[in-house]
Amino acid sequence: MITDPLFYAVAIPGVLLVGLSKGGFGGSISLLAIPLMSLVISPIQAAGIMLPILLVMDAVGLTAYRRIYHLPALKILLPAAVIGIIIGWLTAAWVTASHVRLIVGIVALLFTIDYWRGGASREPAKESTAKGSFWGLIAGFTSFVSHAGGPPFQMYMLPLRLDPRHLAGTAIIFFASVNAIKVIPYFFLGQFDARNLATSAVLLPLAPIATLTGVWLVKRIEPSVFYRVTYSVVFLVSLKLIWDGLRGVGVF
Repeated sequence: MITDPLFYAVAIPGVLLVGLSKGGFGGSISLLAIPLMSLVISPIQAAGIMLPILLVMDAVGLTAYRRIYHLPALKILLPAAVIGIIIGWLTAAWVTASHVRLIVGIVALLFTIDYWRGGASREPAKESTAKGSFWGLIAGFTSFVSHAGGPPFQMYMLPLRLDPRHLAGTAIIFFASVNAIKVIPYFFLGQFDARNLATSAVLLPLAPIATLTGVWLVKRIEPSVFYRVTYSVVFLVSLKLIWDGLRGVGVF
């Protein structure tokens, strides 16, 4: 088990942010957890520690949002995400998390800029098998590589303008499925050693508290405010991803 106090000083806020996101509040704010933990440990170890915690959060979220989801989107996104996870597993030895963060960050930045330049006034988008399959594949791949599947998922889902609770419920089911599938390849890649699992167990009590807090916030916030907060978070996270990606490839 990790005993460094500095690790817990960054890991506890990270887990709380993930829980709020898992509860449906703040969207991609969960992406800040791995960068925070990576200030003290390697990103790979951070991802391994977070996965068991994510699974518990998924279970809490599934209970809170049972029967509240958008099935047409899931039918498009999930099969593509499975393919993305398989690609991530097969290319794990060659693809770096830095390149993935850089690409996802740039796309997410352009996405939010487009929204603020007029996307907010457009009519809600319609379901698209082509777009959904593309973003579902990217979400599965980036989730496997660096738990960064949030922005690709939202790039398809946010333009649909669903009720916040249905958007949150759809996200819970999608990422609960993705995280469950990731357990097998993560096991074979050696992510679940005794030290990581013991550290996950210490942080685990925070999971249900933070997730239920996110659920509580979603039920009480106005949809217009919800979407402004979510797009703002995607924007901030995109900047963080770009920064981390540029540092990782040696630009800074």
